[in-house]
Amino acid sequence: PGKLSAWIFFKHCIRSGSTRRCCLLSQVSVKGKASAVSLLQLATFSGRCVLVRLLTFRNAQLPLPEGLVGVLSDPRVLKVGVGCYEDGKRLTHDHGLTLSCTVDLRYLALRQRQAVLNNGLSLKSLAADLLNITLDKSLELRCSDWEADVLTQEQMVYAAHDAQISVALFFHLLGMNTEPRLPAEGESVFVQLASCCQGLVDVPFRARYNGEGEEGERRRRSRKSTVESPESGDQQVPDPRRNKRKPLGVGYSARKSPLYDNCFLHAPDGQPLCTCDKKKAKWYLEKGIGELVSDDPFVVRLLFEPSGRPDSQKDYYLTAKENVCVVCGKADSYIRKNIVPHEYRRHFPAEMKDHNSHDILLLCTSCHAASNVHDGVLKQRLAEEHSAPQGCEEGIRLLEDADRRRVRSAARALLSASGGMPQSRKEELLSVIQSFFCNGQQEVTQDMLQRAAALETRIFNESYVPHGLKVVQVYAERSLRGLMELECCWRQHFLTSMQPRHLPPLWSVNHNHDKYLRKYGEDLQIQLN
Repeated sequence: PGKLSAWIFFKHCIRSGSTRRCCLLSQVSVKGKASAVSLLQLATFSGRCVLVRLLTFRNAQLPLPEGLVGVLSDPRVLKVGVGCYEDGKRLTHDHGLTLSCTVDLRYLALRQRQAVLNNGLSLKSLAADLLNITLDKSLELRCSDWEADVLTQEQMVYAAHDAQISVALFFHLLGMNTEPRLPAEGESVFVQLASCCQGLVDVPFRARYNGEGEEGERRRRSRKSTVESPESGDQQVPDPRRNKRKPLGVGYSARKSPLYDNCFLHAPDGQPLCTCDKKKAKWYLEKGIGELVSDDPFVVRLLFEPSGRPDSQKDYYLTAKENVCVVCGKADSYIRKNIVPHEYRRHFPAEMKDHNSHDILLLCTSCHAASNVHDGVLKQRLAEEHSAPQGCEEGIRLLEDADRRRVRSAARALLSASGGMPQSRKEELLSVIQSFFCNGQQEVTQDMLQRAAALETRIFNESYVPHGLKVVQVYAERSLRGLMELECCWRQHFLTSMQPRHLPPLWSVNHNHDKYLRKYGEDLQIQLN
């Protein structure tokens, strides 16, 4: 029978005088789609492993050890591995267990920038790329009977190796050879390790790369092309445009009409003011405040004095622009690209948001998707430099409430697996629901179970500060020049990472900066949005 494999690891601190031990929980195996999780493995960084036959406990109507149940749900016990968040859902569904404080090793690999993404992010790939160790993932062994009364020596060795390798990967990615260093005075081992996983706790893994997992490992293809990006620390980033297996940009919604109509507006005396789209030019005609000068090119002369005029006739907004990808020159399937991402630009002061179409360019769907990948690297760099991590508690609008999640997990476990659940465990889960809904004064009804199973577990985070706002706030401390520096950073990043060959004339990294300084001065009081 087939076996679905997932990998969970946790750090368990056990006090014994002043000593602490690290334990790591490993594989969860599910035989076939309909079978419940059957096997847990525990391993220490010293290499000792223990197997826990979950189905044996359930079939014998025996409760799981309280210590194991407590460790899994303890928010101050770190669980790390490949796919551990998803495995927690499996444990909840099959055994009513709550798994919290999880960290996916793949996120650590990407954050530490040590993963060779061309080889995928499965446990096997990470072990080979980072530790130079080959794991046995033969189909015969992976699909063997993990619910057998007695596991074979090969199965136990297979399970133990996976647990040990995952422990080694965890410490390797944190720059620790075998175990945490001794913590500083007043610092616990948990705090030391958790600080290295900031922003990654209880976050499901969402990768834009194909090839994770065992199936992806067998299907992957070598993609060796890279682009050096000085703006992101001279790091080599795989060029997603070279992925021939699945064209990048598939699923993007391309524009159905050109972006640039290259119509012109003129002042009453005939001075060119700017280019615009045909819809806007016709609006002046329909309102009777403009007159048509020519059809090709489409030119409208205003019948009133405009509020402003270009400083010179060599102005970006006076140039006609081509409807092509500015990177590769492709003339179809293009969409708009915000060179300064909207999550930053939206917080700029009004003075810097006027006429910002300079930073909106056309890219084909493939180049647009590739540019987004490179943008992610710069965002991570800004997050690290300015203490504005993405996905941390301050950057999440809605937080997962542990108590509500525990109630929902208990209800779902009772509804799905109450028939084969030990009576003691059933009573424990019922008491969780009872104390939440009626302070233990009322029996749990079927309707109460249904409401608990559908309980909303997210609550509003009162300390929510978006990543983009926090970065803009840091640059705004240096007033106007600071925000201009942030603009330059993103514009130069686009030039370096994408190397566009078809930029509109007069497009510039320092666009409008001299104008800002002349008009507002360096000491402009910044009012962020």
